[in-house]
Amino acid sequence: MFITLEGPDGSGKSTLAKGLCAALQARGFSVVLTREPGEGEFGASIRSILLHGGDMSQKAELFLFLADRAEHVESFVKPALEAGKIVICDRYADSTVVYQGYARGLHLDLLRELNTFATTGLVPDLTLLLDLPPEVGISRVPEKNRLDSASADFHIAVRNGFLAEAKLEPGRFAVLDAMRSAEDVLAGALEVVDARLRMAGRV
Repeated sequence: MFITLEGPDGSGKSTLAKGLCAALQARGFSVVLTREPGEGEFGASIRSILLHGGDMSQKAELFLFLADRAEHVESFVKPALEAGKIVICDRYADSTVVYQGYARGLHLDLLRELNTFATTGLVPDLTLLLDLPPEVGISRVPEKNRLDSASADFHIAVRNGFLAEAKLEPGRFAVLDAMRSAEDVLAGALEVVDARLRMAGRV
């Protein structure tokens, strides 16, 4: 099963990813925890450029994310799924559609096509969307990177974009209220994950 976590900056994705991983491992599942961008040596180099580099064109930013994703899927995600493991990924293709599309203004259909090419069509079984007001999320980020420092309008567009994508694919997305405590968010996420595991015949 391939589970992705999405949401605005500061929504608690990394905390939830670790909590889900620990809870599923405690139940005997083999779990791989990963993230985008930044997995492996190749991904770490791209992450450094994207988050801490200087100004860059929208196209350059897009292709850096896609390059990371293509390598990540082939080197980490697909092998783990083929081995029967549960993969939990902090950000995936939906982030590109939202950040580069809804927030940066690039064409949504083009972004979806490029994501399909980069991932060879690998779509998550479940996407957990952590939703909260952008001003709350940004206030939780102690050290802001290049994307965190974008304008308020940018972050509002990000939130609205995620919610719009969730409405387009309600069968894949589950929206969680990230204003709740980390413990409550984890409990809600586990309910959703357990339901999907039952549907897949894994519990």
